[in-house]
Amino acid sequence: MPPANFTLLLHGGSGRLHPAGTPFPQEAEYNRTLAAAAQAGFAVLAGGGNSLTAIETSLRLLEDSPLFNAGRGSVFSHAGLNEMDAALMDGATLRAGAVAGVRTVRNPISAARAVLERSGHVLLTGAGADQFAAEMGLETVPPEWFRTEERWQQFLALQAAANATAPTTKYGTVGAVALDQAGHLAAGTSTGGMLNKQYGRVGDSPIIGAGTYANHVCAVSGTGHGEFFIRHTVAHDIAALMEYRGLSVEAAAHLVIHEKVAPAGGKGGVIALDGRGHVAMPYSTEGLFWAYVSADGRSDTNVCNMIVE
Repeated sequence: MPPANFTLLLHGGSGRLHPAGTPFPQEAEYNRTLAAAAQAGFAVLAGGGNSLTAIETSLRLLEDSPLFNAGRGSVFSHAGLNEMDAALMDGATLRAGAVAGVRTVRNPISAARAVLERSGHVLLTGAGADQFAAEMGLETVPPEWFRTEERWQQFLALQAAANATAPTTKYGTVGAVALDQAGHLAAGTSTGGMLNKQYGRVGDSPIIGAGTYANHVCAVSGTGHGEFFIRHTVAHDIAALMEYRGLSVEAAAHLVIHEKVAPAGGKGGVIALDGRGHVAMPYSTEGLFWAYVSADGRSDTNVCNMIVE
């Protein structure tokens, strides 16, 4: 029997976005884009499609939007480049695929799926990952396609600032977790990484067990300061607490974000989903973008608390 509550939950990042007490003219656009992406992925589930396809469908839409730090909205590295990471994991089989530092594949989440399904590897990086994506027939674009004026101006402002080496306080990574009608969980994450990152830095998003993880117990996608998510193997730790200690998805996710990562100095959040459709969305930043659709008729989006000091 299919689970009674097949579900898709996605995030569009966490952190600071606009000044408190001021108008936020893009709020409606963020809401529309998140809701449309969630509904597109959920339609795959409702039609009997698998969780991997649902996640890829949702995240491709967010990657094509300039609103988020993924795909076309990716931030710039210290060298003025857009270098993107993505991962996708199938909880039913533990197969995973990821790419890091890609510059020409239009949808990095699709490249991650190609690695999962069509290579003998888990993680491909840089020019080799772009070459693989092209050889698999995925759409490629010139690097300039990812450039947006808003991101470029953010980059120039940080370069000119005295604290140009400090990490950005907004984490616009996108991710999704899904439970399909076969009862299978999956997780996916896509990001442009950290603004002004240097030396080919790779964050947690494409690292299986850090920013992305799924098994038979839960599916997790993270957004935040990636170095901390890697050190604390955030996504896998949530799954381990559920499997070995019997914690609920809410309790496990809260423990890892608020009692382990936050005291260590790491900020961010996760979305997590268990095999019965229960969700968790803890975060230690000022806010978290999310959208949610489930078979029991519930759906919602949230962008309203994304503020800066």
